Amino acid sequence: MRIDVKWLVVFGVVAFGLAAGGYTLGRWQAAQRVAATPPASSVPAASAAAAPSTSAPAASAPAASPAPTAAAAVAQAPATAPVAGPLRPGAPVPAAHPPMGQPLRAGPLAPGATAPPGHGTTAAAAPPTVRPGISYSHFRIGNRNVKSILADGPLVWVGTSGGVIRYDTTTDDYRLFDVRSGLLSNGVFHLSKLGGRLAVGTYGGGLSLLDTTTEQWENFNIQHGLGDAFVYDMVETPGGDLWLATWSGANRVRGGKLKDRASWDLYTVENTAGGLPNDWVYGLANGKNGEVWLATEGGLARFVDDKWTHWTHKEGLGAPYEQVRDQIQYTRDPAKESSHHARQKAEQGLGQVDVAYNPNYIVSLLVDDDGVVWCGTWGGGLGRFDGTTWTNFTVDDGLPGNHVFMLSRDPQGRLWIGTSKGLAVRDGDRFTTFTTADGLFADNVFSMSRDDQGRLWIGSFGGVARVSGLDKAL
Repeated sequence: MRIDVKWLVVFGVVAFGLAAGGYTLGRWQAAQRVAATPPASSVPAASAAAAPSTSAPAASAPAASPAPTAAAAVAQAPATAPVAGPLRPGAPVPAAHPPMGQPLRAGPLAPGATAPPGHGTTAAAAPPTVRPGISYSHFRIGNRNVKSILADGPLVWVGTSGGVIRYDTTTDDYRLFDVRSGLLSNGVFHLSKLGGRLAVGTYGGGLSLLDTTTEQWENFNIQHGLGDAFVYDMVETPGGDLWLATWSGANRVRGGKLKDRASWDLYTVENTAGGLPNDWVYGLANGKNGEVWLATEGGLARFVDDKWTHWTHKEGLGAPYEQVRDQIQYTRDPAKESSHHARQKAEQGLGQVDVAYNPNYIVSLLVDDDGVVWCGTWGGGLGRFDGTTWTNFTVDDGLPGNHVFMLSRDPQGRLWIGTSKGLAVRDGDRFTTFTTADGLFADNVFSMSRDDQGRLWIGSFGGVARVSGLDKAL
């Protein structure tokens, strides 16, 4: 009898409490990072940390305050736990330190200066001339990915593969929320607000909602109607429906009634007759005219008026392999180590491609005010779809890298693009790139949020950069 690897993973999460992230992008970025530069710790970066049993109650006690000293934390915490305690300016950095805390490194970058030794997490050639007016602070989180950041007034929530960090910008205080405080998995992929609560999409632990006042969690998983315990995105429609992107299809919770099992719908390739092109749904976005757009590993889908439409590389999504094959930085192909990815590539006619390239795999998704859909792909660059025509942007057009992990729109309508080789901004038809030379913690950019002071919080592997002045540099 053939057992799908997906269910083995989910079973492993339930039985052993392992928040497995083997099928996430961060693993591949971390592998490249480790190969390029020796990290402070020999532990490879994974998409999720080991966690206690997922049978934890829906509500638990508040997260414990950080230990008084890093040494005490090391003595009491398991090997996978981050070391507690803020870094003081100039203090040496322990290998496992810290979940946020005070900035590891801060200061303005002077015109003509180069990034200092140890700046960021990547060893690079001499950086270009630094733009004036940029200032930054760095926060190291260890061998973890920062897949989501949410600026929430004076608070910044940071979703990592080791839990959720709440950082208070007014006091420099932080708190780590993980399985010990009520989460069912330490691997965090999505953060947003829902009805005043913090919504957390996890690797293997389902959807968790945090009451930020009482610090109590409410968890929703497969038994409640969730298609899968791996939740990658969430969006609320203007009509009040809640959509969840999972490893096994897309959930629609009609009216947002999470506690009403009858309100949960699940859409899959099978029950949509292929309208949803792939069951791995990675991103969601509201359209201009009431439609919902879905990013999957097999292409782009649209749901409107109970009807499905989809588009793939055959219709124009993603740049062709012949164009980008010499621009692919990642030679470690996930399909070589994952039967899931191998099967997806084979089904899409990409079995002969042995590098990290799949133009149908949409990693990031955004719909702008004009209704134009932007798709960040896995090696195929940035796709633009106006409802009729696809246009793809690659390194040839000014993108720093063709693996596009994050998309965000600023108040001026500019598109911010997190890639494997830096943060790009598209203003009109022009791309401007920022890297570690401009204050980024690392050149792989997975997440970004803008706080109420206009500062950008940019998440990468290993840490977060708080950067001011990038807007003025455009």
